[in-house]
Parts: sequence; structure tokens; C-alpha cells
Amino acid sequence: MTTSVKRTPGSDKVTPRRRVPGWAKAVGAVVLVLVVFFAGIRLSVLPGLKDLFGTETQDRSGPALLESIQDMSRYDAASGNFQIVVDLEKDTKFLPDAIRGTRTLYVGAGTVDAYVDLGKVGEDDVRVDDDRTSATLRLPHAQLGKPALDPERSYAVSKQRGLLDRIGDLFSGNPNSEQAVQKLAVRHIGEAAEQSGLTARAEKNTTEMLEGLLRSLGFEEVKVTYGN
Repeated sequence: MTTSVKRTPGSDKVTPRRRVPGWAKAVGAVVLVLVVFFAGIRLSVLPGLKDLFGTETQDRSGPALLESIQDMSRYDAASGNFQIVVDLEKDTKFLPDAIRGTRTLYVGAGTVDAYVDLGKVGEDDVRVDDDRTSATLRLPHAQLGKPALDPERSYAVSKQRGLLDRIGDLFSGNPNSEQAVQKLAVRHIGEAAEQSGLTARAEKNTTEMLEGLLRSLGFEEVKVTYGN
């Protein structure tokens, strides 16, 4: 390391001045270049660098396996779209919410289908007169299918978690799980479908479909009833 001497004017005192080593200047220059380099990437001011360090997504999933095939004999006659706002709060006794507790506000959107199971129609449920101008059909009542939650239209509005819950999420294999609110949303959507008159609409649509089909085949009188 080289040391130079600096003399102060009007004084005989000599102040030594240290020179910066060459290796320190080199390290400083490299650090400066890296700062500018990564700043350019961050701000996208250097052309081509953003694409050079961009992320790439690869789908390494295996092929889907067919587990079973089931023949369907039901006629989906109506479908309802529902939306529910779920406000789920879990508290712990003797502990404030800031320490232990969760509250999730979730918007769940899904559909419920109403169908008539034509596979349950027997020979005695279909009557045709001799000249094939009149037909009477007895069908089972319409039923509701299972609610299907739409992940693209369902989302969490807000999540509040206590300190212990946040720490637990760090060691959990499924952090920030929304399974509880999703199940609750599905249950509420199913309950709403039962009160919506969806099955009555399905029976009306099924009747109109069968009447139009049989009349196109030459039947002049078509009667459709529902019952067990």
C-alpha cells in the first residue's frame, strides 16, 4: 500500500494520505457495473435483458388416466348460476384475534344443473294409442345435480390471520388453504338451488322438448306427467 504526504499551507504539520489499492478500485467498479446491470433489468431500460432473464413455465404433468366410463341417461334441462359471499371467522377462547384466529371473506360462484333421469322410465310409463296419434309419458321428478364451483369466478376478497396462524402457515404443506370457505360456498349454493324453483323449470323444459320431438314424429296429442 502506497502512502503519500500532504503538507498543509501555513503549517509544518504533515498529514499522511492513503491511496486506495488497485484491487479495491477493481471491486468497486465490478459492484457498480452489477448495480447498473440489475437496475436495467428491473426498470427494463436495457433492451433484451428482460427477455434474457424472464421466467419460463413448463408443464411436466403426466398423461391423464381414464379410470371409468359411465353411460348417462339423464336430460339436463336447466342450469342455474349462483354467487355467494362467505364470511368465515374462527376464534380461539381466551386469545385475541391478533394472536390466534382467522377471518376470510370469499366470493363463491358456481352452477347447479337440474335434470330428469330418463333411464328410470319403464315400459309401463309410456303409452301410445293404436293409431299412434296420442302418447302419454310418465317421468320421474327432476333432480338437482351437485353444485360446481367455478374457480375462475371465485376468489378471496380478504384474509385476516393471527400471529400464530401466520407462523403455522410457514410450516404447513398447504398454506392459506381456502378449502373450508369453498366447501361452505358449495353448501350455500346448493341450498339456494333448492329454493330457486330450478327443478320445476327443468320439468317444464323437458315437457316442451318431448312434446316437440313426438309431434315431429306424427303424434297429435302428447301428455307428459311427473311422479314416482
